[in-house]
Amino acid sequence: MDFLEFVETPIFSRRRAELMSDDDFQQFQTYLLNNPQSGDTISKTGGCQKIRWGGLQRGKRGGIRVIYFVVAQRCRIWLLLAYSKNEKDDLSESEKTVLKMITAKLDL
Repeated sequence: MDFLEFVETPIFSRRRAELMSDDDFQQFQTYLLNNPQSGDTISKTGGCQKIRWGGLQRGKRGGIRVIYFVVAQRCRIWLLLAYSKNEKDDLSESEKTVLKMITAKLDL
């Protein structure tokens, strides 16, 4: 399936601007368009996925994490959160609960 559009949450847009250059973001989008299921599914989130992306010359392990949600029937990829690895390793249970509530309402 060809995905036609990315939809960014305001918090994603703000953090993305802090963590990625425009060129890095364009490369990330191209990669995700070609590999929408490449992220690891995060339990208890309603199907959100986490992908590691090497931002600011740090490589994947030290780079950023992007949380996204694929709505295949609408050809959309929702970009929900972005954070650096040094901010946190994993999402908290409360963050997972919020993501599950959000994804239940996205374009379904």
